[in-house]
Amino acid sequence: MYKIFDTHAHYDDEQFDIDRDELLNSMVAAGIEHVVNMGASMDGCRDTLELIKQYPFMYGAIGIHPDEVGELTDEDYKWLESNCTAEKIVAIGEIGLDYYWDTVDHATQKEWFVRQMNLAREKKLPIVVHSRDAAADTYDIMKAEHAGDIGGVVHCYSYTKEMARQFMEMDFYFGFGGVLTFSNAKKAKEAAEYIPMNRIVIETDAPYLSPVPNRGKRNSSLNLPYVIKTLAEIKGLSEEEICNQTYENALRLYRIQK
Repeated sequence: MYKIFDTHAHYDDEQFDIDRDELLNSMVAAGIEHVVNMGASMDGCRDTLELIKQYPFMYGAIGIHPDEVGELTDEDYKWLESNCTAEKIVAIGEIGLDYYWDTVDHATQKEWFVRQMNLAREKKLPIVVHSRDAAADTYDIMKAEHAGDIGGVVHCYSYTKEMARQFMEMDFYFGFGGVLTFSNAKKAKEAAEYIPMNRIVIETDAPYLSPVPNRGKRNSSLNLPYVIKTLAEIKGLSEEEICNQTYENALRLYRIQK
């Protein structure tokens, strides 16, 4: 059995309330060596801190998703600042811009993206970037803020391979998940083919974005073999090679010593 590292999941989500413990306790036996649980809201960050204490194989990231930054206060920022150095917190995320849902005005999204990026720089943690329908602004802010000095990953990468080249110039990693298995995911497949294997990590975004053949159902790390199989086909590599490389990449991305 191969070692699998799910670099981005949301096991604090209420969709897991019915069977969270049972599901998470089945992970290691299924070859899921590590999972990074992502903060997205203040509640999600607090829940993440609890989850990583409870499950030895799980790490955490804390940060506020662009859809959730509208009500943030300086007190919230201070809380993030004091908790991002907790044991097993390995990144600031997920942070960024989302112009698809557009629930928060762009100026506020940008302000909190920069503030959280600066927090990551100060604490020497990588960032997990959420960017949807906001490629140009995301890149421009990252370039202006010298995000290459911080490091991190563009989560659920869905932009063009040309855009990928620009993020690669900052030495960022790229997260691929269930979307890669969708028949209409032409840009994601082209980008995955183009990006060198040493910059790719795999993720679920669980409970969202289940791969084919489970599209539309609740996602979990147990679905990652479908992503691995698709990536192996795109790259012309064995599934074992994909697992080994993405596992090593994830350790390097999150600066986890093994």
